[in-house]
Amino acid sequence: MSFHSLHIPQLQLSLAAVLKCGQSFRWSIIPLRTNDYNGPTHEYRLCLRDRVVCLRQSSDTLFYRTVYPDPQPTSPQLALRDAETLAWVDDYFQLDIDLVKLYDQWAIRDKVFARFRDRFSGIRILRQDPWENVVSFICSSNNNISRITKMVQNLCSHFSPTLLSLPDPANPDQSFTYHPFPPPSILSLADVSTTLRTLGFGYRAEFIQKTAKFLVDSHGSDTLLDNPCEASEQWLQGLRSVSTAEAREELLKLTGVGRKVADCVLLMSLDKKEVVPVDTHVYQIAIKHYGMKGGSGKTTMTPKLYDELHARFFSVWGEYAGWAHSVMFTADLKAFADYNITPSSSPQKKTSTPKRKRESELKEEGKDCLPTPPLTPGPGAISKAVIGASVLALEPETENMTLAERVKRRRTGKRT
Repeated sequence: MSFHSLHIPQLQLSLAAVLKCGQSFRWSIIPLRTNDYNGPTHEYRLCLRDRVVCLRQSSDTLFYRTVYPDPQPTSPQLALRDAETLAWVDDYFQLDIDLVKLYDQWAIRDKVFARFRDRFSGIRILRQDPWENVVSFICSSNNNISRITKMVQNLCSHFSPTLLSLPDPANPDQSFTYHPFPPPSILSLADVSTTLRTLGFGYRAEFIQKTAKFLVDSHGSDTLLDNPCEASEQWLQGLRSVSTAEAREELLKLTGVGRKVADCVLLMSLDKKEVVPVDTHVYQIAIKHYGMKGGSGKTTMTPKLYDELHARFFSVWGEYAGWAHSVMFTADLKAFADYNITPSSSPQKKTSTPKRKRESELKEEGKDCLPTPPLTPGPGAISKAVIGASVLALEPETENMTLAERVKRRRTGKRT
């Protein structure tokens, strides 16, 4: 089936950023073999309940097509289903919101944002399925994007039957299988947590099973002919129509959902556009760019500090503060360090190599969903560097000494 097209400039939507910045974790991103530098370079695929949506993007056009499992829809059905896909694309990416206008407003209000706006254009908040969003961000606790993606995809492939298979567009001999996201009734079963532990979910396994069971017990698992979502999923979707405070209160009843996870769900699936999810990484951004004071040592994210940070960001960005926060958060990701940097404008590469990796790179379990921004070195680190440079400056004659002579000279304190 051929692709349909929508005129959408990348200033309004950048798939390369939006689908990789830690909002959604089920998109398959497949490189294309092409010599057309102005055309699509990747295909993006997502499995819904009854179809797989495939997207490609050029500088000014979004291409989309839908693949269905057998039996294939008839021509009248196909026209209706393609219209459904178009409506889904519009809703999922919230294309009714003028992102360029929002960027303009944020740049006027915030000089820091203005520095990032051109390089990180096209980043908008997705309007995801709330149930999938809840489970995904339960997985995000003490985790990183790559690992969350693997966990969520393993969950789908294990608990949902294969909907269909599609070939790799760059290698037709290779194919990929696609699985829908499992409903609460499936993940509420008693043995789910044990299975999830074998899949590497750790303590999050019990959180997911208990949350699913709570939803099913509280709101049911029945479905209707005109709505394939279970009753508990429909209840979650209904939180879009209540106040932010009321929706947050309901989400906090779920096992494994704290303030940050609840706020991620509020922002990314429940239409609460003003909500800024806060963690220690966001705190570092606030210290680095927005005048927040940082304490010495490790900071505990207390409710008071959380509220102060949220209020600070809201005062800077306004009613779409959560959207602006996503741009700044993406700009601070290590994976986006070279994003949209041309060779002529890129900073010079450092010649020194760190002797050891950052602790966050060594401890996979210790990472959060989004990597910690680089911290400003403390006075101790600066003073050691200055002292080392001074010693070298005072002793240029050591350059031609042997190692043994240097050691002897340092021990005796002699000058030759």
